[in-house]
Amino acid sequence: MQGIGKGHPHGAGKAIDYDQNPFIVIWEVTRACQLKCVHCRADAQLAADPRELTYQEGLQLIDQIYEMDNPMLVFTGGDCMMREDLFDLADYAVKKGMRVSMTPSATPNVTIEKMKQAKEVGLSRWGFSLDGPTPEIHDHFRGTPGSFALTLEKIKFLNELEMPLQINTVISRYNYDSLEEMSKLVAELGAVMWYIFLLVPTGRGQLDACISPAEHEKVFRWLYELSKTAPYDIKTTAAQHYRRVVLQQKTREHVIAKGEIHYEDSITTDFASMHDGLKRAPKGVNDGNGFIFISHIGEVMPSGLLPIVCGNVRATPLAQIYRESDVLKQLRRPDNYKGKCGVCEYNNICGGSRSRTYAVTGDYLESEPFCVYIPQALRH
Repeated sequence: MQGIGKGHPHGAGKAIDYDQNPFIVIWEVTRACQLKCVHCRADAQLAADPRELTYQEGLQLIDQIYEMDNPMLVFTGGDCMMREDLFDLADYAVKKGMRVSMTPSATPNVTIEKMKQAKEVGLSRWGFSLDGPTPEIHDHFRGTPGSFALTLEKIKFLNELEMPLQINTVISRYNYDSLEEMSKLVAELGAVMWYIFLLVPTGRGQLDACISPAEHEKVFRWLYELSKTAPYDIKTTAAQHYRRVVLQQKTREHVIAKGEIHYEDSITTDFASMHDGLKRAPKGVNDGNGFIFISHIGEVMPSGLLPIVCGNVRATPLAQIYRESDVLKQLRRPDNYKGKCGVCEYNNICGGSRSRTYAVTGDYLESEPFCVYIPQALRH
């Protein structure tokens, strides 16, 4: 991912009106991929879909994204490396002054020559998926024997080029008991960021592969403590309630430091605005709320994990879809969520994973089914 440059609209934590513009845009440039991951959101295929956006349509889309206050742009897939014009698209976006990153799969497509090309274009961080500290765990999860060894080989290339490394990990039943070892491996590999995804049961992802609500909470508390000493940053996706845990823990530490005996689990608005603890978006990002996804054929969805089509950029400008879609407007009103998420004092900071909620309940406005927290409004 390219660093935030001087003068970039988001470079100083500028307040963003999520009703008007997203903080981050994900573009699935292709659905082609050589791997067979058991959790694959895209249900990827070996060959590219002939309907995917053309190069010229891609340039037009990049222009539209840039005009929405220049949010972060991520190229994903499938395997984005299977798109032949990927670096041309990236070069176009970077030259416009956009922050661009991509999430390629560790396959033979990723050569040291392509890494050099990425560095020359200006993609100054590269993300690889690593879902376990051993070949047995990672290769099973990725559905491809030898994937673990190939990933470590590609990471070695990246380190030789002195390009910052981001490691992406999906936490699930397959690797829940190996997280300590995984955190140590991430450090040994020299990563600057550990990007944690909590499994959403959509695409090939299965509900019985998800960890339990209590285990989610345990993971979040462990991640918070790890973040204090880890030599890398920690970022989460589909784990909105990690923000609540971070703020609860910071509140406790703040109050205890002041010598107070009693304190509330909740956090004041002032304290939240001063200490979000996440070093990322200026406020909570959620599906359709600061976050938007464009599929390989131009369909616009709240996220790739929440597959409700809100429009298509081939027919309607992205800004119009983002600002006017009834689905996206609903998602941007956490106070109108159902159940405990609607009354939770953290709903504007957290809001629960709308993707997981939809995958489990069929209603994207329902309560996050993998959260153990009881809001203050429901305690009496």
